[in-house]
Amino acid sequence: QVQLAESGGGLVQAGGSLRLSCEAYGRTFSSYGMGWFRQAPGKEREFVAAINWSGGRTSYVDSVKGRFTISRDNGKNTVDLQLNSLKPEDTAVYYCAGAATAALSTSATLYEYWGQGTQVTVSS
Repeated sequence: QVQLAESGGGLVQAGGSLRLSCEAYGRTFSSYGMGWFRQAPGKEREFVAAINWSGGRTSYVDSVKGRFTISRDNGKNTVDLQLNSLKPEDTAVYYCAGAATAALSTSATLYEYWGQGTQVTVSS
């Protein structure tokens, strides 16, 4: 089975930046789409960003477009999420997820594997 491990979360002031990283273990990383989701206090888990197997296609939730960037390095078995111009509304636990296929996936139901989450807190 696949295990995902996130890192890079922390506390940052509004307007600041953070870079999250996810490393995958247990399967051929390059064959599958990857994504990031987040869950804020009192809210349901929501889609943030996704990337297909090759990195040639990406998708973002509207609220983070232009601020967040998802990328992957298949040689290192990692997928990163660069968070820029952070807002207090971005505060959440961020989860790395591995899809069941190589395609771009934006729904949580299309992902099989999940990391434990990393906390991102943006202060105002």
